[in-house]
Amino acid sequence: MNTIVTPSPSKRPPLEHLLELIDSGELGPGSRLTETELAKRLGISRTPVREALHRLHAMGLAEHGPQRGLIVAHLTYDQTRQLFAVREGLEGMATRLAAEHATRAEINVLRELVAEDRHYTDPMQLQARNKILHRQIAQASHNQFMIEALSNLRIHMSLLPGSTYSRTERIASAQRDHEEIVEAIAQGDGERAERAARAHIAEGYQFRLKMITEA
Repeated sequence: MNTIVTPSPSKRPPLEHLLELIDSGELGPGSRLTETELAKRLGISRTPVREALHRLHAMGLAEHGPQRGLIVAHLTYDQTRQLFAVREGLEGMATRLAAEHATRAEINVLRELVAEDRHYTDPMQLQARNKILHRQIAQASHNQFMIEALSNLRIHMSLLPGSTYSRTERIASAQRDHEEIVEAIAQGDGERAERAARAHIAEGYQFRLKMITEA
């Protein structure tokens, strides 16, 4: 009988592992990135960890902290604006492409996801499911450059503190938006799909601004 062996964390590229920790929120903005601690956590030497940290810094995901060393970066007000501007364009284009290229199976998956989301109310669970839905839409675009661009963008989105799903009104509006987006994709209406996706991201930015202002 063949045995499937799952690679240990030490066999994965350290950069990939660190990106996953940031994306999941386990390493949030302000978290210290200490070579020694990360090397021990990943079960590898400090040298590849140091190289991965240099890459994170170059990508804008790490910054110099008040003390010596790097921390997970914080997004400034202007960077947040820029991030959402780019996201609106990319998500809109990806959704249009999904409407043009999604298979019947992919459409069924999208419909199942939005239908299941009606039963969730926990902000963190909804945030996680939101990532899954948007990732699936990107996959349905069948454009590898778009998929990679959005994957990179979503990691930067993880630098935003909290979740807009902490607001009840956002939960309801996001659900309506998602249903509209998926239905447009199912109908093969690229223009409608892109318009709905752009409106969805723009509204998300407004909720994010409210959170920043109130904080």
